[in-house]
Amino acid sequence: MRILFMGTPEFAVPSLEILNKYHEIIGVFTKIDKPNQRGKKIKFNPVKQYAIDNNLDIYQVKSVKSKEVIEKIKELNPDLIVVVAYGKILPNELIEIPKYGTINVHSSLLPKYRGAAPIHYAIINGEKETGVTIMDIAEELDAGDIILQAKTEISDDDNLKSVHDRLAEIGAKTLLKAIKLIEEGKVIRKSQNHEEATFVKPILKEETKINWNKSKREIFNFVRGLDPFPGAFFTFNNKIFKLYRVEEYDKTYEDAEIGEIVEFDKKRGPIVKVKDGSIILTKVKPENKKTISGRDIINGNYFELCNRLN
Repeated sequence: MRILFMGTPEFAVPSLEILNKYHEIIGVFTKIDKPNQRGKKIKFNPVKQYAIDNNLDIYQVKSVKSKEVIEKIKELNPDLIVVVAYGKILPNELIEIPKYGTINVHSSLLPKYRGAAPIHYAIINGEKETGVTIMDIAEELDAGDIILQAKTEISDDDNLKSVHDRLAEIGAKTLLKAIKLIEEGKVIRKSQNHEEATFVKPILKEETKINWNKSKREIFNFVRGLDPFPGAFFTFNNKIFKLYRVEEYDKTYEDAEIGEIVEFDKKRGPIVKVKDGSIILTKVKPENKKTISGRDIINGNYFELCNRLN
C-alpha cells in the first residue's frame, strides 16, 4: 500500500519504521525545524531524522490547510494517510483524499483521554491500564470511529518513559494489523461514545509543582507520570528541585507540618510528611545540578530536619 506518513516525535518512529518495512512510504510530513533553546542550533525531530537516514521524501509545511499542500497530496495520490502525533489539525478536504481514508494512532483507550497528554494523565490519575487506539481521523479532536485497540497494564514500576516506549511499540504493531484489515475489507468500525469522552490539555510548567497536601499515592503517581518530562518540582530557599522518583511510606508524623522533612533514611533519602503519611525522595535534581539519589541528597546537606518544602 502507498502510504503518506505524518508525525513528529519519538513516539511516531516505531510506526514509521514498521510501515517502511512492509509498505511503500511515498512521503513523510513532519513539523518545521525549530532551534533548540540553548545554542539556537537546529536539531532534527526524530521522525525527520529517521526519514533522512532511510532516504524518504520529507515535507515540512507551515500549514496543511493551504491550497498548495492539498494539491501536492492529491498529486502524491496516497492509498492511505497515517498520522501519529503530527501535532496539526487536518482539514476535511485533506482527510478525504486517500481511497482508504486517513487514520491515526492515539495513545489512549478512546474515548478516554482525548487530547495532547494522554500517557501523562493515565499515570497521574492512577489508571491500572492504558493502550492505543487506531481510528479514522475526524475533524473533531480524537473523535473518529475506532478501527482497533490494544491494551497494556500500568504497574507501580512504570513511569512516563516506560509506558510511552511500550505504547509506541504496541501502536506500531496494532497499526500494521489495522492496515491489513483495511486492505482486506474486514474492518468493523465502532463509533465512540462521545458522552464518555474525557479531554487532556498539554501540561503547563506551573501545573507540575508538587502539592504536598495530596495523598502519598497521588504524589507517587504525579511524580512518575511526569518522569522524565517535564518533571515534577518543588522549591526550597528559592531554588527549584526536580523530583523524579519517590517511595510511599506509611509512617505518620503527628507533630509535623505537611511538606516538612521529618526524617532522613540514610539508605533511601529524605522523608517528607504528606496528607496521609509520608514519602521518601529517592531521585532528585537540584537546580543547576545533575540528578542524584536520595542518599546523595542527604550526604550533600541540601536539607535539614524540619525544613519545609514548597
